[in-house]
Amino acid sequence: MTPLRAAALLLLALAAGVAAAAATPTDSLYRIEAPLTDQDGRAARLDLHSGRATLVAMFYGSCPHVCPMLVSSMQRMESGLDAPARARLRVLMLSLDPERDTPDRLREVAQRHRADLARWTFARTPDADVRRIAAALGVQYRRLPDGEISHSTIVTLLDAEGRLVASTSQPLRPEPEFLRALHTHTAPERTTPP
Repeated sequence: MTPLRAAALLLLALAAGVAAAAATPTDSLYRIEAPLTDQDGRAARLDLHSGRATLVAMFYGSCPHVCPMLVSSMQRMESGLDAPARARLRVLMLSLDPERDTPDRLREVAQRHRADLARWTFARTPDADVRRIAAALGVQYRRLPDGEISHSTIVTLLDAEGRLVASTSQPLRPEPEFLRALHTHTAPERTTPP
């Protein structure tokens, strides 16, 4: 390959990246460049569910009380949808503890909760990105001396383009407005096929 051709290909690749970034709304969570590793050890990006309404929450695998309740609450939220809407919904569980939440640990958590891994993703990202994502989602957390993590239990609904459209800090009893938004954003005209 000639140097001129290589330079032209590089410019095309850069232009494509800029165009893709420009297509993402400025208020989208997907603007955050954060590499993810899922429960199968696959690399992904924060926008892995782009085109679908997505519930997002932050947790950690060794959490003894709050996180299992959080996952169960999100499963109840999705069970309130009819089958077609549930099929359109995606769920992203992001670890607050990337050091200990290896892909194997993430898979164990998913299996323990019988999560549908065709629609649910359990993932980790580097600590610096955990902080940026948590800030964007309004999740507060801090590591305790015993290794546990004190954190808020916020569930956020993203639209198909990654914009935050609703959130609840009461996952056991989500507000009616949150549930209405979940139904609205999983309606057939709101989503696009994968």
